[in-house]
Amino acid sequence: MRIPGPDEIRALHEKHAPTAEAFASVHRHCEVVWSVAEQLLASPHLAHVDAELVRAGCLLHDIGVYRLYGEDGRLDHKNYIRHGLLGQEILEGEGFPGTLCRFCSHHTGVGLTRRDVESQGLPVPPADYLAETAEERLVMYADKFHSKSRPSRFLSADAYAAHVRRFGEDKVTAFDALRAEFGDPDLARLTPCAEVPPA
Repeated sequence: MRIPGPDEIRALHEKHAPTAEAFASVHRHCEVVWSVAEQLLASPHLAHVDAELVRAGCLLHDIGVYRLYGEDGRLDHKNYIRHGLLGQEILEGEGFPGTLCRFCSHHTGVGLTRRDVESQGLPVPPADYLAETAEERLVMYADKFHSKSRPSRFLSADAYAAHVRRFGEDKVTAFDALRAEFGDPDLARLTPCAEVPPA
């Protein structure tokens, strides 16, 4: 499988971004998520993980967000949960294989189950949207440490665990499993473009 590099992925973002501001927000977030994953990949116990595939997954995972910007430049927060499937559609339309498309549709939260979709009345087809491979799990996990909010900011592992608790203890358990698998990133060592939480 041919894996696109950073320049090709950047061009894809530029092609689909409706505005320069949307591009700056989404593409920068994807780069930060890659910086988190790259740091975690330095651990010897993750030597089996395909770093090139993780990089592509990180840089592509939120490309569907562009389809949620209205003509007024505002983001449709109500349907934000759909951004993963919209990203999958974009990548499928660009001819990318399913392995890459899944990074879009299988990174939301700590994984969406069919039960989540049905019980919460989410605007996506009922199905399991769970990260299955180590690469998918790492992209999903690294994504939890950075928010595109204005200003963009980092979230500590404890802060995300507290955030996800509102969706049920099973989600905290799922996040704790990811944390055990990949470890905690040192957010203070990452790019200063985002606000780092207090220790």
